[in-house]
Amino acid sequence: MKTIKIRLLVILLAELMIPTLESCKKYPDGPFISLRSRTERVSHAWKVGNYTVNGTDLTGTMIGYTETYTKDGNYSFSWYILGGTSKWSFQDSDKEIQLNGVSSHSARTITILKLEDTAFWYYYMDGNDRNELHMVRDYAHSIINS
Repeated sequence: MKTIKIRLLVILLAELMIPTLESCKKYPDGPFISLRSRTERVSHAWKVGNYTVNGTDLTGTMIGYTETYTKDGNYSFSWYILGGTSKWSFQDSDKEIQLNGVSSHSARTITILKLEDTAFWYYYMDGNDRNELHMVRDYAHSIINS
C-alpha cells in the first residue's frame, strides 16, 4: 500500500511540474531540453526543407539554397551562383541571431522558432512579409565543412 501511495505522489508531482517546465522552453517549437549548447546545434550546414512567405509555400524557389554557421561566428550562404559571408551572433537571450553584413543588408535579425541538431526553423521580416524557413541538416556539406 505504501508503494502505491509513493507512486501516486510521484505521478501527481510530475503532472504538476510539466506546465511549469514547458514555460521554460526557449523556442516556440522546441526542443524542450538539449544536452548540446545552442552554438553546437546551429553550427552546421543547412538546406531548405520548407520555405513560406506570409504562409504561402514557396519551397520550390529555394532549391539549392544552403547556409552554414560555424562555432567561431562565421556565416555563409550559397544559392546557385549567388553567395556571401558574414558574422553571426546570438542576441535577445539567444532567441534571435544577428547576421551582420549579408548581401545588400548591413544586418538581418532572424528569430529562432526551433533549434535542434537536425532542424533549425526561423523567420525574418522583410518589410511586412514574414519569411519562414525550416532548415534541415545538409550532411553532404557538413562533412566537407567539418
